[in-house]
Amino acid sequence: MTKTITKIGKSHGIIFDATLMGLAHLKAGDQVSVTIHEGGSIILTPVKTVIEPEQSAESARRLIQKNSELFRRLSRKLRSFISPLTR
Repeated sequence: MTKTITKIGKSHGIIFDATLMGLAHLKAGDQVSVTIHEGGSIILTPVKTVIEPEQSAESARRLIQKNSELFRRLSRKLRSFISPLTR
């Protein structure tokens, strides 16, 4: 795929059309890491968002609370399945 560098204000840029954005799984506002290799190759790598431990714990609490009855039933079934195996 060939793209043309375009002047954007006092800077320069490459326009990513919808097809390219879709293929790269990117959306407006996403961050990319820029690496320049010997010979001038430029590599753009999406920066993965890391979930903070507090956010992860809160999501787990909501999931457990929302599905508490399902977890209770699964726990009972699992105990009834394991119990005969441990005798």
